[in-house]
Amino acid sequence: MLQPFHDLEDSSIIQAIEANTCEFLLTLGRLGGGEERSDEEVQWTIGGAPIGYHNCVVRARLTAETADEAIVASARRFQAYNVPGTWHVGPSMQPEDLGTRLLAHGFSDGGEEPGMAADLLNINEQISFPAELAITRVGNEEELQVWTQTLAAGFGEGEIETNWVGAMYGKIGFDEQGAWHHYLGQLNGKPVATTSMFLAAGVAGIYFVFTLPQARRKGVGAAITLAALQDARNRGYRVGVLGASMMGYAVYQRLGFQEYCRFHLYEWE
Repeated sequence: MLQPFHDLEDSSIIQAIEANTCEFLLTLGRLGGGEERSDEEVQWTIGGAPIGYHNCVVRARLTAETADEAIVASARRFQAYNVPGTWHVGPSMQPEDLGTRLLAHGFSDGGEEPGMAADLLNINEQISFPAELAITRVGNEEELQVWTQTLAAGFGEGEIETNWVGAMYGKIGFDEQGAWHHYLGQLNGKPVATTSMFLAAGVAGIYFVFTLPQARRKGVGAAITLAALQDARNRGYRVGVLGASMMGYAVYQRLGFQEYCRFHLYEWE
């Protein structure tokens, strides 16, 4: 695990954000049976998912002479598998004009995701949320099905994405000591919120934070994120990381997250 948060340089925090995100994407891609390339230049998983976000290039150490060849090679693999795909261009990727080159080869600009991190010993735990909210850790297939159905009500690409994610999580299982943990929020006994935690690269990564529209603006999203972070802290982790949506950015700031970097998405349809 990483050092205490206050001892870390910003560069170490950024590396941890990137590493957790990369391993999250690669692990799900492998579970889906994706083809993986991993060498000194590029790392990707392609063909294991029905959605572009998880058919992805996650690392690139390229030069002006090798970048275009690698971009074309990734596009050919997307085409070979007949899947959409993405390049997740993080702060360590090279060359600096990689985004411009991707656009020139037919990729579209998919926008940015802020990479954020928080000190788990100093998160803001004084948040208000409904007293009727109950948050539990998903521990079996039946609970995972409820988690998946809740996420499908509006997250990402809907049922196509969430059914695939749920199937991959079913393959992983529910080991209490494992790297993956999923949480379900229920309001008055009805499921209204989800999140997942992935323990890798010495940090706790937060993913799939979602609240049903009718339960928003009540502190539910903050509460379920906080529950996962508290669980990570109890397991000995000191740093939480995540990629924020525009909707969730202010919520994460209130919990104590700060932005350290950005991931730029380039999409292949």
